[in-house]
Amino acid sequence: MLYRTFGKIPWTPSALGFGAMRFPVLNGDAGRIDEEEATAMVHYALDHGVNYLDTAYGYHNGESERFLGRVLRGEYRDRVKLATKLPCWLVKVRDDFDRLFDEQRERLGRDRVDFYLLHALNQASWSQVRSLGVLEWAERAKADGRIGHFGFSFHDEYPVFQAIVDAYPGWDFCQIQYNYMDVGFQAGERGLRYAAERGLGVVVMEPLRGGVLARPPRPVAQAFARSGRGWTPAEWALHWVWNQPEVSLVLSGMSTLDQVRENVASASRSGVGTLGSGDLAIVEQAREAYLALRPIPCTGCGYCLPCPSGVAIPRILTLANQAAMYADAGEARFRYRMLAAGERGDRCTACRICEGRCPQGISVADWIGKAHAVLGTAAKPASG
Repeated sequence: MLYRTFGKIPWTPSALGFGAMRFPVLNGDAGRIDEEEATAMVHYALDHGVNYLDTAYGYHNGESERFLGRVLRGEYRDRVKLATKLPCWLVKVRDDFDRLFDEQRERLGRDRVDFYLLHALNQASWSQVRSLGVLEWAERAKADGRIGHFGFSFHDEYPVFQAIVDAYPGWDFCQIQYNYMDVGFQAGERGLRYAAERGLGVVVMEPLRGGVLARPPRPVAQAFARSGRGWTPAEWALHWVWNQPEVSLVLSGMSTLDQVRENVASASRSGVGTLGSGDLAIVEQAREAYLALRPIPCTGCGYCLPCPSGVAIPRILTLANQAAMYADAGEARFRYRMLAAGERGDRCTACRICEGRCPQGISVADWIGKAHAVLGTAAKPASG
């Protein structure tokens, strides 16, 4: 295993971190972890140098924390730094900070949590927990030793990310979604660099975009095959993230022992400078091959706005394109359902005012209707 730096924290994390939200389960039930297989996976990772394990209150319907409390005993207890997250959406009053954190510590069987994050911050949830005094609460928890390091995971736009980073000088680290297709998504590359410049450790989640980058369509797979590297698409995606010095560690939510073995092996060959200019050109070719699969020629310029009915037109078209590009609508459906009810496609009246403004000549109303038909169904739970 190779190790990296973690912002201003004097500790060296393994290049690969273990995300505990996609353990194998029994009979398709997310709340019934296959503990025999999952234990073998966690122990293999730790035996081969992984030293950061990330979970959260809601992973596996609350069973991820409990499982880790059982599996990280004996010789394994002190061989890994454990991270978990406050479910901000469950915080209604100030007392909920202690109530939820105490429950998590009981699940984990630990008095102290090494790395504690505010989970999935966006503008609304940040405003809510901040107004209730979460920063003062965290400072007290750090001072009395219940928390080692304090940070946040993030799911919103870059200006919100920058505002959160700037709002509190006590942040130790943050967690963002980042991969070669998401350089401009949410915090993106700008957020990665902004946080690192301010001394924060940066944990990267979704380096494979929920696994879809490991299963690319033929044009993308062909771009990687031409390189002669012999890497799998998953290795290409992981090495692209590891190649960047601002990244502290890369989380992978692994579901099989084979995936753990493969990712541990990849991490042992990782590092800044691993990819040369020719390799980076190959990744750019893969990105362009994905983008060529977009059915809607939307550039996100925003000229279609404001919509008289309040529909979030560019965001919906972007999600529809992502569902098509990755041949997987699960993540796009989840993001769609995060839109306010008044912003979704079913509010479209087909007035077509937007179409007169669109420089790409898109039949916006037609695409919005199609997008809502695909995306307005059940979605998978949140990540990170």
